[in-house]
Amino acid sequence: MKNLIFETSLESNHSFVVPEKIAQYCLDKKHKRVVVEITFNKKSINFHAALQKLKQNYYITFNASNQKKLGIFPSDYFKVQLFEDTSKYGVEMPEEFDAVLQSDLEAFEIFESLTDGKKRSLIYYILKIKKSQSRIDKALIITENLKLGIRDNKELIKKM
Repeated sequence: MKNLIFETSLESNHSFVVPEKIAQYCLDKKHKRVVVEITFNKKSINFHAALQKLKQNYYITFNASNQKKLGIFPSDYFKVQLFEDTSKYGVEMPEEFDAVLQSDLEAFEIFESLTDGKKRSLIYYILKIKKSQSRIDKALIITENLKLGIRDNKELIKKM
């Protein structure tokens, strides 16, 4: 994918507009999910995101946590670069969760049968956990709950 760089500011508290030409280029290449690099005051951050259309514009969600890491305020302009997202799930799989799934074929097959959004939500949940052992423990709980037939996200993360 070409270097798709543009300058923008926050459109709302948690998103920015992607220029039509750039959004259309991504969509023409079948890249609804992208890796976003935002640069502001010589600091950068990368994250996975989806191009979302609302009315006439395309947006990317830019959460408060990432804004805070870069020190961005609503009136600030920042540089954005989009890249093709080549990850399997539209987000990087935590090593611990991947290892647990690889060691349990039944849980892996159930996980693979989930919708892409459900997979990402479980991956994001694991990514929020800081300690590696805690990630492993939570991954084990999720895989056991998947095998029990539980599909509700709130229930999937609870120890039974």
